[in-house]
Amino acid sequence: MTQIALSNTQDSSPDGALTVFYDASCPLCRAEIGFYQRRGAQARFIDVSSGEGAPAGVSCEAALARFHIAEPDGAVRSGAAAFAALWRVTPGWRWLGRIGGTRPFVWLGEGLYRVFLLIRPSLQKLARR
Repeated sequence: MTQIALSNTQDSSPDGALTVFYDASCPLCRAEIGFYQRRGAQARFIDVSSGEGAPAGVSCEAALARFHIAEPDGAVRSGAAAFAALWRVTPGWRWLGRIGGTRPFVWLGEGLYRVFLLIRPSLQKLARR
């Protein structure tokens, strides 16, 4: 799992919250992020679809193609590990985040996430209808 430092413009949240980078132009992503926000996730949410706001070391294209979060210490995670981190700060989902962030579950989750990424464009088209 790669850790990337955040730039000064995307420094860790002042309140120590997780930072979530998401594609607001994607109807699936908007719905999912809305779910976490309604559940009270202790996170700051940043839309990267405008071409700005991606963490340092991650291109906007990469940030749009794959889910990323930044831990309060500045470490950046993506894919299944990022979801596990978000679940750990979401009431009612913390248990899943603790389990999902451990081996072998993070590996299994990553495999499932990669399959989802392959079918995501088709699902986006259906969601836009």
